[in-house]
Amino acid sequence: MAEDGELRRISELVVRVVAADPGLRADAEDACQTAWAEFLGRPHTVRDHSRLGAWLTTVARRHAIRSVGRRVRSAEVEAAADPAGVAESPEAAALDNDVATALWRTVASLPDRHRRLVWLLAHRPELSVREVAAELGISPNSLGKVRSRCLAVLRYRLTAQGYTYP
Repeated sequence: MAEDGELRRISELVVRVVAADPGLRADAEDACQTAWAEFLGRPHTVRDHSRLGAWLTTVARRHAIRSVGRRVRSAEVEAAADPAGVAESPEAAALDNDVATALWRTVASLPDRHRRLVWLLAHRPELSVREVAAELGISPNSLGKVRSRCLAVLRYRLTAQGYTYP
């Protein structure tokens, strides 16, 4: 493995390369740190350590791109939720609260794996498929099937309670 000075030089190079893209500039340092953390968690993924800088740069760019995408999607969701900036009526707020209560009450009645999946989908949207699968203790390949079953059961139970899907 390289010396401390060499590792610092690699990090600075990774940050410079990622930050060269104006859209990724704000996320360059965080993405570099995330790439290092990923490498340290699985050092065997880099077979040729002379290519460590290139591997880190690729991983950091991907993380920065995902981060920008999450911010854009979040901004779109917020804009769609309140497009005109008009405050919600008390009646609409009460109805939304009732629906949310019914949703989470129904989620609480699901099997443990399905409860955890819904919680991760709702509260940790930044997680990748692999990360969600790891949290649930299943393979990434089976996550799609588990998610589909979970959402189908949730939809069925909510429909049985009189709630409809738009």
